Formats: sequence, structure tokens, C-alpha cells
Amino acid sequence: MAYANEFEHGEDVSVSGKPKRRFSKEANIQYTFDSAEGLIKDTSELSAILKHHIEHQRPRLDVLDDYYVGENTTISAANRRKEDDKADHRAKHNYAKYVSNFMQGFLVGVPIAVQHKDKTTQEKIDDINETIEHAALNADIVLDLSIYGRAYELLHRNQQDQNMVYLSSPLETFLIYDNTIEKNIIAGVRYFSVGYDEGQKIRVLLYTDKRIYTYHTSNMGDYSLTLEGDREHPFNEVPINEHSNNRFRQGDFENVLDLIDLYDAGQSDTANYMTDLNDAMLKILGNVELDATEAKKMKQANIIFLKPTQSADGTESKVDAGYIYKQYDVAGSEAYKGRLQTDIHKFTNTPDLNDENFSGQQSGEAMKYKLFGLEQIRINKERLLKRSLNRRYKLINNVMQLASEAGTGEFEGLTYKFTPNLPKSTKEAVDMFNALGGELSLETKLKVIPMIVENPEDEQKRIETERAQQRQARSTDYMEN
Repeated sequence: MAYANEFEHGEDVSVSGKPKRRFSKEANIQYTFDSAEGLIKDTSELSAILKHHIEHQRPRLDVLDDYYVGENTTISAANRRKEDDKADHRAKHNYAKYVSNFMQGFLVGVPIAVQHKDKTTQEKIDDINETIEHAALNADIVLDLSIYGRAYELLHRNQQDQNMVYLSSPLETFLIYDNTIEKNIIAGVRYFSVGYDEGQKIRVLLYTDKRIYTYHTSNMGDYSLTLEGDREHPFNEVPINEHSNNRFRQGDFENVLDLIDLYDAGQSDTANYMTDLNDAMLKILGNVELDATEAKKMKQANIIFLKPTQSADGTESKVDAGYIYKQYDVAGSEAYKGRLQTDIHKFTNTPDLNDENFSGQQSGEAMKYKLFGLEQIRINKERLLKRSLNRRYKLINNVMQLASEAGTGEFEGLTYKFTPNLPKSTKEAVDMFNALGGELSLETKLKVIPMIVENPEDEQKRIETERAQQRQARSTDYMEN
């Protein structure tokens, strides 16, 4: 028997012998050039890099952005169904947002703690972090890393002499490195469209270690650059900082886009089948005298009455009625979609929180093994983040040194404490500690239950006060008696 399921349309997956890349091979390259002076002197080189970013890198970033906001592109393609009169549902499943939001919450749901051994320096760092709202900024950085595989921030000294750090979209930001093995940053570029309709053009800002150059194009299709002006900046390095998600600058859900497409197609075909089943064609077998008017009345009454004819020998002819629809392999289809879901979680190293095998009560050790892949990703992300965060605070140190607000290299030696945001099996740790005969101070015990005690130090003071009052009351009672 022939079954109809996810494979019926044959439109979502190419079956040709030649594989087709989703993105250009140059969609994620890093730009290199000899020097910033060369870019300034010959703007045609900068124009060529800008053109390449728009034509080769921007399409990939746009697709990743679309998937994160739930606009899955493949399922939205035209002509999925071969028949125009059939149902054509386009179910989009936002696995991209699930993956990226989980990674963001896991890595920086608990804000990164920035620490320095010197008390005065620590106070300066705390003031900076409060000004730049570093918890929110770092959360946005990690989210961009998860979506695009890269993230950018722009540093700026405002008119109130505050050192600010702003998120800059990967869709309109990139860095240019030198050709040495060290890959030193020689320039940063931000570009965006200005104007409307026929007057629309691109404005380009080129950041070097000393100055910011502003250019514009004549229109959206022309990449020739005209200099508007330039100005100094105080950071002594390119004030754009790049963060990388991994060595290949790949997003966390980028490698499962095809699996997401297949799951979209499978669920859409299931919905199409259910809709088409309701509109199935009625077939009538036999020699039946039934005109259009009678057929219409029967359909409205939701009944059908078939009166067979009689043959010459007095026997009645055989009459049968039934619907024509494709057979649906329920078990096979659901198993297929289940495998797709499992693979999406497996290849993104994210847990399926709806999986009973995962969400049930388990020991801490068992949970560690299930999250082993996620832990390795976390470790790699943290290493790369520490490197780029060091550059952030180095740039801030540069401008504060110029303003006599900090010493040379004062922000060197910073440490970053990352706390994975996952449920902890506190009971197991406490039981093991007690089994080893360990003792804890009251303050430490109070810190173990932050959901009940917000401030352990204040709580300990209250306990001591209450005990003192109780001792005083007992002493008073004794004296009176």
C-alpha cells in the first residue's frame, strides 16, 4: 500500500546529484588588509570589502536572523504542493530561538562577575560595569554570539565623560585585520542605510586606532565612497570589539537549519493531510441514477441515499460509496518527526525539557553526563569571552589613563567568574559533606538556601540578636524568681 506522509511533496529537499550549499563559502571569512592607511588612501579597497560583506556575508546573517524570529525561510518557499486545490499549511517551529535563548540563559543567566585583587581597581570596575549595564550588555552579546556566531560592541566616551559600551549589530559591523599571523585589528567598519526611496544611500564609518572617518555612497547600488569628514577618538586602538562564538564563528543552531526545515515540512504535511481528509472526494460505485440537484441536497443534509437499479433478471446492482484519500502512516510519520526532534537537540547540545527521561528526578552525576556536550561548549565559549572581555576593559583603561582616571595597565589581571545557570542538586552535596563528617558555619548554611534567605549576614545578625534577647529574658526570669 502506498502511504502519503512528509515525503509527498518532494519540494523541500534537493535530490539532484550536485549538493547545494546554503551559504557562500565566503559567508564567514575575516577581512584582512595591509594597513589602515592603505584603506584611507585608496577607498576603492574599502568599497570592495563593503560590497563583499553585503553580497556574501549579509545573506547568511539575514537568514540566521530570520530563523531566530520565527521566519523560517525554506518552508515559506513557493509551490510546496503540486495541486493548487490542496491545503498548503506552512508550520514554522522556532527551534532557533529555543536553542539561542537556552544558551544565553545557561551562560549568563547569572551575570558574569568581574573581579580584581586590588580594592581600588575593583571599585573602578564596579562603577564601569554599573554605567555600561554590563549584565544586560553581556546577555545581548551572548545572544548575538548564539545567533550569528559573532558579536560586536562599540566603545564611546560621551559628553558626560562616561565610558559607554554599545551593542553593534553583526548585520552592519565587521573588523579588518592585518596580514600577520597575529591578526591585529587595523580597522572597524559600521554601515547603515540613510534616506528613503530614490534618495536612499549607505553611510559608512571607518574606525582606526586614532580617528573615525565618515563616508557615504551616492545610492544603494553604488559602492563608491565619498568622504564626509573625520574626527579623533581617545581609545588609542580600534574602538570596536569583536566576540566569537567559536573558532569558526558559527551560530549555535546554524548546523541544524536543515533539520528544522525537515521538521517544519513534516508537521506541515501532517496538517495538510488532516485538512485534505476533511475535504476528501466522495466516490460512488455502481449504476446509480443521481442528478446534480439530488447530490447537492444530500450533501447539505449530510446523508446519502443510493437506490440501486434492477437488472433484467430482477437482481439489484451493487452500489458502494466512500471517500478517496491517501493512507497516512501515523506510526512511521510520528517516529520520523521524533527522530528529527532528537537530532536537533543532539547536534545543538541542548536538552529537551519536555522529555520525561530528562526532566524526571535524577542524581546530579547522571545529569552531568547528559549535559556533558553542553559543558564543553560552555568552556569554549567562556575562554573566547574572557579574551574579548579583556580587550573591552583594556580599551576603557586606555581612555581613563588619558583622562588621569586610571593608571597604565591598571585593569590587567582581571578575572571573570561564570556561573552556569542550571538547577543544582544541593541535597546530594550536603549529604556527601555530612557523610564525611564536615562542619559548616551558620552563615555558610544560610547561603545554601538563597530562595529563603536573601542576605545571610543580616539573617545571622538577627539570629544573634534573638538569642541575646532570649538569654536576657531567661536571666530576668531567674532573678525575679
